[in-house]
Amino acid sequence: MRNDDGQAGGPQRVRIDKWLWAARFFKTRSLAKAAIEGGKVHCNGERSKPSRELETGQILTIRQGFDERTVVVKALDEQRRGAPEAARLYEETPDSIALREKLAAERKSIHALMETPSHRPTKQDRRRIHRFKREMNEASGD
Repeated sequence: MRNDDGQAGGPQRVRIDKWLWAARFFKTRSLAKAAIEGGKVHCNGERSKPSRELETGQILTIRQGFDERTVVVKALDEQRRGAPEAARLYEETPDSIALREKLAAERKSIHALMETPSHRPTKQDRRRIHRFKREMNEASGD
């Protein structure tokens, strides 16, 4: 690959939306662009535009669903490649990994604590539920 100066090697600067797509954080560039515009991607602690140019060494905070990752840009690339090659473009910080794993464990434990009914409600159960809801609606309507 040649950069703008005609020298061999990777590009010196890459648009942030292209890099996020190439690093496989988002499936399409339009999803990457939407996340950036929605404030889910911060570069060095600041919101950015999809056209912002990245350089190696910059720190990105990427929020996807419940997870938030803090990564350091290690290399630049405009082409999407396989997952092992894409993983070489960045390095997630140890604090980010620890926090993400901790929050995932908490979500898992909360889900385990939630009671799930062992059976479907019977006709009598449904009548009780409907009666309870009706009484709650009447009490809140006063």
